[in-house]
Amino acid sequence: MGTNYDDFAAEYNADNERNLLNAYYERPAMLDLVGDVSGQHVLDIGCGAGPLAEKLTQGGARVSGFDSSAQMIEIARQRLDDNVDLQVADLAEPLPYGDDSFDAACASLVLHYLPDWVDALIEIRRVLRPGGRLVASVNHPLLFALMEQRYFGIEQYEYTHTFDGREATLTMWHHTLDDISQAITRSGMRLVSLHEPSIADDTPAELLDESGKRRFISFLFIVMENPSEAATV
Repeated sequence: MGTNYDDFAAEYNADNERNLLNAYYERPAMLDLVGDVSGQHVLDIGCGAGPLAEKLTQGGARVSGFDSSAQMIEIARQRLDDNVDLQVADLAEPLPYGDDSFDAACASLVLHYLPDWVDALIEIRRVLRPGGRLVASVNHPLLFALMEQRYFGIEQYEYTHTFDGREATLTMWHHTLDDISQAITRSGMRLVSLHEPSIADDTPAELLDESGKRRFISFLFIVMENPSEAATV
């Protein structure tokens, strides 16, 4: 992955805790889509500093998480209970977990750092039990189209943003809906549903623009399933 979060891990975490897109849009939507996790073993893919893992543990899940940034994992260890298994690992490489280890997995704003999703989804499928679900959020394909005035083709692009006063450039990959659908099919995962949710009801008014709109194009949420043997016959 081209973006080195070690360079701005603390600033990213501080911004992520309170901003509109992460704290009141992406994270609540992920938690809503993953549903009741009480008693489940959940994998937090690209867990960053651990805000989603913290919510999952509060919901009764046993959580394992990994991130390619050692600095992010260090912050997450300070946040989370010692019972949360946290590791430095890369989604572009084989994962350090056994087959059928997890009941569910969350990939929060991580797949768009990969030019090809297929191998990553195959590896996620390996560590998910049959019937286990993956909930993923990615940059919405239409956002790239609106910004760049083009849509088709898998294309690398950069986005510069200021996180808690620190400017950083993120290197990501645009995929069309067709690219996403084909990658899911080729990996053996099953597409369950797509979502474009509203922001959380408790979003502070000062975080909204003058229109007060609660729906906008930013992220696409994808629910996938590792089919059971019976479903694949």
